[in-house]
Amino acid sequence: MVLLSLTASHRELDLDALERLSTGSASVGRTVVGTCEPVQGAVVISTCNRFEVYLDVEAPMSGPALQHATAHVAELVAVASGVDAATAVESFTVRTASAVPEHLFAVASGLDSMVIGEREIAGQVKRALEIARDEHTTSKTLELLFQTASRTSKRVGASTELGATGRSVVRLALDLAADTLPEWRSVRTVLIGTGSYAGATVAALHGRGSDDVRVFSRSGRAEVFAQGHDVVALGQDEEALVEALAEADLVVSVSGARGRANPDSEASLEYVLDAAAVARARVRATERASRMRGVPRPLVVLDLALHRDVDPEVADVEGVLLYDLQSLKAHAPATARAVVDGAREIVDGAAREFVENQVGRAADAAVVALLDEAERVAQAEIDATVARLRDELAARGELDALGRPAEPSEDDVERISRDVRKRAHADLHTRIVAVRAQAVANARAAEREVAEAAEELTADQPSPERTS
Repeated sequence: MVLLSLTASHRELDLDALERLSTGSASVGRTVVGTCEPVQGAVVISTCNRFEVYLDVEAPMSGPALQHATAHVAELVAVASGVDAATAVESFTVRTASAVPEHLFAVASGLDSMVIGEREIAGQVKRALEIARDEHTTSKTLELLFQTASRTSKRVGASTELGATGRSVVRLALDLAADTLPEWRSVRTVLIGTGSYAGATVAALHGRGSDDVRVFSRSGRAEVFAQGHDVVALGQDEEALVEALAEADLVVSVSGARGRANPDSEASLEYVLDAAAVARARVRATERASRMRGVPRPLVVLDLALHRDVDPEVADVEGVLLYDLQSLKAHAPATARAVVDGAREIVDGAAREFVENQVGRAADAAVVALLDEAERVAQAEIDATVARLRDELAARGELDALGRPAEPSEDDVERISRDVRKRAHADLHTRIVAVRAQAVANARAAEREVAEAAEELTADQPSPERTS
């Protein structure tokens, strides 16, 4: 098997391009496994700032086969997301063989995130594998790859200061909002969405002493989420949302519902929070403040969904400050080089160990095949020797106690088996060493061939427009 990954992230693409590319991500894994025969397994990671497809492809993987697999996956992504195939192909960074675990382990450890050291990504990597299991698209190799990635992430978190910083997109967003908000204990928050980022947002708010949180979801899951997170659920209609916005200081939107909506529904094109609703809420807030002879406090809106929840025109509403992922990317803090280097050392070591184990398994398979062959040859010789002894007994006319032709005794069969296996095993060690060495050499040669094919494929692609 050969590992292959196609990656599009905030490092290669602007977030608008990434959003378009990942629109149809939910169906990609099932479609790739179901339509591309060489692909034995697929796991898809789709987060607020990356879209990655990890494939277990049947070896051997020549240059043309690699190009075919890459083009096929890109075409499926293009169909699902509505972009043209050429754009999809150009948007991906292709990695193969040892480069795949090296990249995934870095991703899971937060080294490739918008906010270096963020911890949410570890959970997203774990959930990507769980989804692949549920959809029956994973494989033994991908299982091992992703489980090792999770263990590596834990090691980085436990062994370096990177894990102690507690950085995340959510925390960065709240840090930026804090300059405009009152003290956290008096902040009123409207949370839009009930997924994992919503849970992380509630935890971060509670950690800052902010407990007045109201959750809104058109999916109907607000009540269940509220009960599990000690917050208040809002109704599903827009009037309930507008009323809550009129009283709010902060809005955190993390639903990503535009990307998950039914593609046959026009609702998939709508914003979860539009400018008209925010404008109506601000009018109410102004009227209430006027009755109290004051002015309304500003409203900070944090749109943390890749598939934008919030209409960008919300930023034009008086008294509203909007931060989206593009804004957060510009404000992401730097991380001390020594801390990153320490985490990278752990990641690189884990990747090398994973690759060595994969090569070792290929060698073990060759050794097992050799042992099986040696046993078949030995058993054939044993059977032939016992048969000759039986013929000799018959030729001498020997009979057993019941007057039947005599059979070789158990002691004779045991002696024959022992002698034959002793001779067979005498030269087996030398052959095992030779077979293992050849298997390792073959695996490394195959990896080099695939890596060279990937480099040629990348070199042949025109460079897409990219932003840092």
